[in-house]
Amino acid sequence: MKVKSTILFSVFTLLFLMAACKSQPEVVKSDYQAGPVAFTLQLLHYADVDGNEEIALTSVDKFSAIVDAFKKDEMYGKNTLLVSSGDIIITGPRFYAAEQSSVRKLTGSNEPGHADIAFANYMGVTACALGNHELDAGPGEFVDALSSEKKGDAVFPGSLFPYLAANVDFSTDRDTAEMIGDDGMDTEALKGKLAKSAVANVNGEMVGLVGAVTPTMVNITNTGGMTINPSASNYSIADLAAIIQPEVDALVAKGVNKIIILAHMQQISVEKELARLLNDVDIIVAGGSNTRMGDKNDKLYPGDSKFDEAYPYSTADADGKPILVVNVDGDYKYLGRLVVGFDADGVIATDTLDESLNGSWASTDENIKKLGGTPNSDVVALRDTIKSVITAQYGNVVGYTNVYLDGRRSQVRTQETNLGNLTADANLWYANLLSETKVDVSIKNGGGIRTEIGSAVVPPGSVDYSEAVLNPPAPNEEAGTGEGAITEGHLRATLRFDNGLVTLTATAEELKNILEHAIAQTAEGATPGRFPQIAGMKLAFDASKDAGNRIISLDVLNEDGTVKDTVVADGAVQGDAMRTFRLVTLNFLANGGDGFPFTELSSPDRYNLYEGKGYGEEVDYPDGIFSNDPGQNNSFSSTGGEQDALAEYLLEFHATPKTGYDKAETDRNKDMRIKY
Repeated sequence: MKVKSTILFSVFTLLFLMAACKSQPEVVKSDYQAGPVAFTLQLLHYADVDGNEEIALTSVDKFSAIVDAFKKDEMYGKNTLLVSSGDIIITGPRFYAAEQSSVRKLTGSNEPGHADIAFANYMGVTACALGNHELDAGPGEFVDALSSEKKGDAVFPGSLFPYLAANVDFSTDRDTAEMIGDDGMDTEALKGKLAKSAVANVNGEMVGLVGAVTPTMVNITNTGGMTINPSASNYSIADLAAIIQPEVDALVAKGVNKIIILAHMQQISVEKELARLLNDVDIIVAGGSNTRMGDKNDKLYPGDSKFDEAYPYSTADADGKPILVVNVDGDYKYLGRLVVGFDADGVIATDTLDESLNGSWASTDENIKKLGGTPNSDVVALRDTIKSVITAQYGNVVGYTNVYLDGRRSQVRTQETNLGNLTADANLWYANLLSETKVDVSIKNGGGIRTEIGSAVVPPGSVDYSEAVLNPPAPNEEAGTGEGAITEGHLRATLRFDNGLVTLTATAEELKNILEHAIAQTAEGATPGRFPQIAGMKLAFDASKDAGNRIISLDVLNEDGTVKDTVVADGAVQGDAMRTFRLVTLNFLANGGDGFPFTELSSPDRYNLYEGKGYGEEVDYPDGIFSNDPGQNNSFSSTGGEQDALAEYLLEFHATPKTGYDKAETDRNKDMRIKY
């Protein structure tokens, strides 16, 4: 238990609230007097495990120990509800380390992102709000991370809790549509499902849970085909409240009188305003803003300088009844704890709020010793295995970049990016090492680039992806790497399919047709996987024209970037349409993947440059000159794989911080290879 000091409390609280209220809406207090306490809830909550990778992995075992301590609390433990308000998954080393065999032996799954789902399972999370970072790699990857799997004796049960969002229509996306559960069902029945609301049985008491996300989610992550309401372009918080309220009303109609909103609004001011517009809601667990709430009794996590505001925020709902808003900082640094009493009608008794119990509990040895918790053994084992993968793969440096390398789905499938250029350049250079004949151009699909190298982080509180801070890979103390290091782990993550390289011959007409196919699905709001990333040429097209007739100009270039051959001008093929060019692509595409017409080319002159699995009959894919592989990278990928090509290229040209890749990502209107 924490020790109170009345004098210090008064001074601290006055200063704390004066500072906190400077940027916050006017506080409206509830005068409603609740009846005698009929039930006391211990609400534990967290969110936003999306910032510092090393802190998250360093903290999660201590975090689990604090959860353990509160669940075993003699007075309140039996009435515990553990929830998250979203962003417990984010792309990065931890996300992709979950794919590796050593992790799968423990969890039974090799889907990226599932490790943090496993952490939540081990600690007993009951429900989670959908966060924007859950969708960074797309709805398909998110759904895979929730789904059950089995590997040998290890079984991954999927998420043992539902993801909730009242203002999301999951049915309009192919992947999420398969995971929809019945709204308002018991959380046990909704394990691994997506729903608007759920009901948790907490020691015999029914507690309603409703999820909500910021309408601006469509601007800050990859929502796929999901429909977010209201529209991000023109909405008020009142519009959002009007969508959430019917889900609350439905729970009330079922006899549920204690209701919690799990909200991921990015700005806590939105959750605070929502609190005043809703009725029959008791608590809003905020998310996305990393607001570090706390009080004078709470200890800061090492390195943190202050709490942002008091815990909890208390105001009046639309009916004048008390409603609380809570939040804590992320990365498993703090566990939020709210012990609160309700009367027989489910109204909060504000006089039960005790600062010696409530607040932000930092994941520190000091708090573990005070509380007597024990780290969860499954969490520790999984954390240690993930760290070992990161140390091995993210410690194997293959090059350096001084800039963020853009592999975001929203970019790499819609425009030229610096990462697309880098890997297309690497394939062209590498193909010319292994091929018997000169290779002119390189074509690959943007959909084969699965993530960025570096970090694109929307600042806490922002709802605009244009404000994302783009940085090269951060130093990784665990792996022993410095800033800008590109590693085996990064290449395994972004070029996850590790397709082999294939060279072939195309006529001028065929080269135009291949690229017409690549851009045929480009449209406002679309992210087609076939969109090209190219090297050795430059292309201009008009996406408003009919598919198949969009290319305005196409030039094949010399190594110095000057024009070697104008293939298309003013939309028409120039010169002899039957003249040929050698190109390198991926074996996936060479075999017709993404519908590419490579299998229809007139020339049978194809070469498989990959020692791993190839496509087609052996006679159609004679080997390249494998002995020409530089051999600097021998630790992963087969000779001729796209991971190997990029690793060899980086080791040749960008092997040190001084020679790090330095071509920063540009806006589409400044791109040089692909213009439209």
